[in-house]
Amino acid sequence: MELRLNTMAWSAVGLIALGTATGLSAPALFDSKDSSPMPAAAAAPQSPDGAVALMTAPNYRAIVARNQAAVVGITTAGEMKTAAPAGFGNPNDDDNPWSQFFRGMPAPVPHGHPLMHAQGSGFLISGDGVILTNAHVVDGAKEVTVKLSDHREFKAKVLGADRSSDIAVLKIDASGLPSVRIGNSDKLGVGDYVLAIGEPFGLEETATAGIVSAKGRSLPGDGYVPFIQTDAAVNPGNSGGPLFDAEGNVVGINAQIYTNSGGYQGVSFAIPINVAVQVKDQILKTGKVAHARLGVEIQTLDQSLADSFKLPAPGGALVAKVEPDSAAARAGIKAGDVILKYNGEPLLDAGQLSAHVGQSMPGDKATLEIWRDGKASTLTATIGTATPLTAMDGGDQGAAGKPTLGLALRPLSPSERQQAGVTGGLIVEQSQGHAADAGIEPGDVVLSVDGRPVDSVAQLRQLIGDQRKQVALLIQRGETRIFVPVELG
Repeated sequence: MELRLNTMAWSAVGLIALGTATGLSAPALFDSKDSSPMPAAAAAPQSPDGAVALMTAPNYRAIVARNQAAVVGITTAGEMKTAAPAGFGNPNDDDNPWSQFFRGMPAPVPHGHPLMHAQGSGFLISGDGVILTNAHVVDGAKEVTVKLSDHREFKAKVLGADRSSDIAVLKIDASGLPSVRIGNSDKLGVGDYVLAIGEPFGLEETATAGIVSAKGRSLPGDGYVPFIQTDAAVNPGNSGGPLFDAEGNVVGINAQIYTNSGGYQGVSFAIPINVAVQVKDQILKTGKVAHARLGVEIQTLDQSLADSFKLPAPGGALVAKVEPDSAAARAGIKAGDVILKYNGEPLLDAGQLSAHVGQSMPGDKATLEIWRDGKASTLTATIGTATPLTAMDGGDQGAAGKPTLGLALRPLSPSERQQAGVTGGLIVEQSQGHAADAGIEPGDVVLSVDGRPVDSVAQLRQLIGDQRKQVALLIQRGETRIFVPVELG
């Protein structure tokens, strides 16, 4: 499902390009090992006459002193992809017949090309070096370096990254490190104080404060995450950094901003820590993340649609399509139903359904209150599993020493095949190594290998297993198709 807000410009704030420089460094703040409880801003009591009593602001100095040593800077390095693909000329030249396909598409880079460095933030969640950050901070990185507040630097291993939630888990080889305290993002309320710490523009240990402006925000392309909206100043380089509540507990991970200028404009978004912890636990346990799937395409109702369906008020998620053999289909949901509640929680708009399903686990039972034919009824659905992602290692040889492409792929769903106008193929979920160097990106569809159609990852493995040096992949992007030569690792 896809939600669009055409009047808004959204920007991830994880990476601030620094060329080959290391970025700016601000003087380190003092380090405190004081772990005593910090005074919190209590909920404002209400007097009998209805007036709201004043409340005390949180001790921001104590929050920074307690947590600054657990906030880290993350520098990533990847090859600068500026060279044009052989035989195609300038990929961004409008006179190039392939410009539509290659626009914004990284081109191959000769070996030894300078690395492009970028800066983000993260935070330690355990003393043995486990770090949380955004997935987009480390996406496509060949090297990840973590810098602590005492200026020590460590090469980090990416234990796992989940694009759907934009969460990544890193590990550095160290022990006895300071760590943050994890809070409960469900307890946040609009108006609560929050404080962000990160490295905007590479400026180390920068703290900014604000309040919770809204909860449960659904952003275009991010229906799975119920974002926390704040007015704490967040800029490029802040992504992956922690958002603290008034008690000094992490309640969110700063991820996106609304901007027309590319910088802070008073509207920032953080991933709730409860979502991040759920993803982190799966990555640490299995190395991958299983996402729940209901199997519906939905839209938000306006007043006209609510009147058409005889709803007393516009709310809920209008079902536009039900995928065959999905959890929704098996539960009896039909196109035209309006899902009003999920496990008893009212849905104010369609995005909230996506968030609820995303926080469920495959196999969970969900009670759905629906509106059909002018009356409400209740259905029970067993939540399904999103199409599994099959990874193909882009670095080392496989267990049997077979060549690899550097792609993570999965078969297209029936609706994706219909939308792309194809009968088969594999969609690219992640691209690295030789495949990324050749310009293949997530969202591309692999249709064939050396002219032979592919419909499964197993079939693709078999086809490349017969090759030694290079294969030609037929790639579809949008309505354009082109063969792309890819070296085998």
